[in-house]
Amino acid sequence: MLPVPSFEGLVEFGPGFSPRSQISHVVFDFDGTLSWLRHGWPELMFEVFREYLPDTKDHAGAAVHELLMEDILALNGKSSIHQMIRGVERLRERGGRPPSPEALLREYQKRLDTVIRERTEAILTGKARREDFVVHGARGLLEALRGRGLTLIILSGTIEHRIKEEADLLDLARYFGRHIYGGTADVAQSSKRAVIERLLREEGISGEHLLSLGDGPVEIEVTKAAGGLAVGVASDEERNGSGAMQPQKHKVLAAAGADMLIPDYRDAAALMECILGP
Repeated sequence: MLPVPSFEGLVEFGPGFSPRSQISHVVFDFDGTLSWLRHGWPELMFEVFREYLPDTKDHAGAAVHELLMEDILALNGKSSIHQMIRGVERLRERGGRPPSPEALLREYQKRLDTVIRERTEAILTGKARREDFVVHGARGLLEALRGRGLTLIILSGTIEHRIKEEADLLDLARYFGRHIYGGTADVAQSSKRAVIERLLREEGISGEHLLSLGDGPVEIEVTKAAGGLAVGVASDEERNGSGAMQPQKHKVLAAAGADMLIPDYRDAAALMECILGP
C-alpha cells in the first residue's frame, strides 16, 4: 500500500497506475459500485448453494465458504447463470446433488427479489433513506465528475429495466441520461465487453479516454484490455461506509489487474485529483 497523504481512507495502487488527464468517459458498474440495494447478495447466493452440500463438518467449514465465495465474486459482473454453473460443479465435486443451474438461479433470484422488494418498500414509505442504499460517497463523486463535464455511464450485468428502475429510485439516473446499460435477451451484445467496444466506436474515443469503476473483475479486465484505467471498488457488503475492503473482492479485483483499489468514495476529491489532475 502506497502512502498517499491526501487520502484519509484505504487506497492501493497497481504497478501500472498513472494519472490520465485525458479521460472523458467514466463507466460505473451498478450493484456494489453505486447501488447498495443488493448488498449481501454473495452470502445469499452462498446460502442457496450450501443447502445442497452434504451435511458434514468438512463441507460446512470456513474453507468451503471461502472457496465458494471466491468463485461467486470472481464471476461478479457476468450474468448470474455463470455463478450457478460453477456452483453446481463445486457442489458435485463435494458429493452434493444440486438441481440444474437454471433451477438454482430461479431460487436465488426469488430470494433476492424478496430482499429488494423489502428495501424498496422501506425507501418508498420513508422507513429508510434512499441515501442509505447508495454506496458511501458515490453521489459526491458523481456530482464532481459531472461538474468536470465528463460523460457518465452505467454498465451492469443486471437486467436493464431493473437497473433503470433502481437508478430512478435512488435518484441516480439523472447523472447518466441515456447511458444506462444492463443485461438483455441478447447476451452477447449486452456483455460488458461488447457494450464498451460499441461505446468507444459510437463516442469516437480510444481506450485511453476511459475510466471504469466496479466491484467485479469483469469490468476491470474489459477496461484494461481496451486501454483504459480501472478502479476496483472492494465495497463492504455488510456495512455501507465501513471503510473496509471486502476481502474476497479485494483479492479478485487485484488479480484482475485493477490500477487502484478503494473501499468506497470517502476520498472522492483526492481520487479525482489523483486520476484526472487538479
